[in-house]
Amino acid sequence: MLLARLARVSREVAAASARSRKIALLAELFRDADADDVPIVIPYLAGRLPQGRLGIGWKLLSGPVPPAPEPSLTVRDVDARLTEVGAVTGTGSQAERKRLMDGLRAAATEDEQRFLSGLLTGEVRQGALDAVAVEGLAAATGAPAADVRRAVMLAGSLQTVAQALLTGGPAALVGFRLTVGRPVLPMLAHTAGSVSEAVEKLGACAVEEKLDGIRVQLHRVGDDIRICTRTLDDITDRLPELASLAMELRGTRFILDGEVIALDEDGRPRSFQETAGRVGSRVDVATAARSVPVSPVFFDALSVDGRDLLDLPFAERHAELARLVPEPMRVRRALAHGPEDIPLAERFLAETLERGHEGVVVKALDAPYSAGRRGASWLKVKPVHTLDLVVLAAEWGHGRRTGKLSNLHLGARAADGSFAMLGKTFKGMTDAMLAWQTERLQELAVEDSGHVVTVRPELVVEIAYDGLQKSTRYPAGVTLRFARVVRYREDKTPAEADTVETLLAAHPEVTP
Repeated sequence: MLLARLARVSREVAAASARSRKIALLAELFRDADADDVPIVIPYLAGRLPQGRLGIGWKLLSGPVPPAPEPSLTVRDVDARLTEVGAVTGTGSQAERKRLMDGLRAAATEDEQRFLSGLLTGEVRQGALDAVAVEGLAAATGAPAADVRRAVMLAGSLQTVAQALLTGGPAALVGFRLTVGRPVLPMLAHTAGSVSEAVEKLGACAVEEKLDGIRVQLHRVGDDIRICTRTLDDITDRLPELASLAMELRGTRFILDGEVIALDEDGRPRSFQETAGRVGSRVDVATAARSVPVSPVFFDALSVDGRDLLDLPFAERHAELARLVPEPMRVRRALAHGPEDIPLAERFLAETLERGHEGVVVKALDAPYSAGRRGASWLKVKPVHTLDLVVLAAEWGHGRRTGKLSNLHLGARAADGSFAMLGKTFKGMTDAMLAWQTERLQELAVEDSGHVVTVRPELVVEIAYDGLQKSTRYPAGVTLRFARVVRYREDKTPAEADTVETLLAAHPEVTP
């Protein structure tokens, strides 16, 4: 498949407001795709690279390159060239990577260059979410959408299911079953504004601690242990203490869902960065395990003794979990029978926050496990952190945001009167907000590099964020986690913006 075709469909999907139109566009694309194109086409539509991060940033995309007059690049051509760029290391690697990228850009038309730039810088905004792609794949092959969704859930990969469908038709879906040892995509939660809202919506439910750890899926078949992350990466070798604990559990064939988290000597959570750093450590794992041990906390069972539990109510799955896993290794929880127990649920949330955790997840007791989806029967509740920050600069967008100032550079007031950058965000912006901020920030511009527009620090924006973590990239030694725009505060002056000192005081667990 030509990259030009994919770029055009990406643009058309972004412009389509009706879900039915998006599905029709993707169905037509999948009908025309070869099975071998699918592992590239689907990630590209979602704004991802099959190879993961390749370290291709703006330096490698800088400088104009005359576009090709006619399209000739296939998606497999692009994938192979990007793999080649990612493999270049050592002395002179930057120049060689730049040469390879310039060659790729020269082979691309102007439209393809725009698509590639957006893809490589994380700014693709075409709205082709995986859920829509599943519907498009079902329409393209004549398979029931529910069957495709379940196959994707069990395979842990839309690409794998798409290849099987395009090769073997709907009959190929019977080959996807829950198998101990093969990870599945985890069930995720929607957000509720409060515990009372969640309990009123779900009725009989469990209110469980929401931990700021790393999601893990534990598989055991006899003496064979496999531990996978939320993204299905195998991290068994990095967590020897969890592998040892798994051998002590009562069962010998199961799949458990949970998290690992680093705790201090008082049993309170250490920073997320410490947990993530430990789980991400591949070198000298034994030393890392001694310095930052992690504790498993399980909250669901997907398979026990070879029996598929996915379609059972959560109450029954938890009973199986309790049979296998001792209480200290299970998540703390409280049961609410309905709205009359809202005070109990609210007390549990307050106690959870006091213990240093980030909130609760409220789960309907009668709900099945909807792997790979944000089920409406799981609702997370956590306090929303907000800051009033100053916009220091903004980056020109790509794809759907071409011609708009999109990625904001955010700063808090420092002790010396300057503004310390805390991170960036392009999330939470409506089309109207993008148009307004593009015009307003150009009025405040003092420099335009062609990529970044530096502005006078006069515009205050309210930012919601999930937490704080250490970072050597920024002057305050910290950066915001999952920052997104709430609204602009034209009623506030920069002198009224929040300070670095205030931010650090609100997060004593993070010390720069």
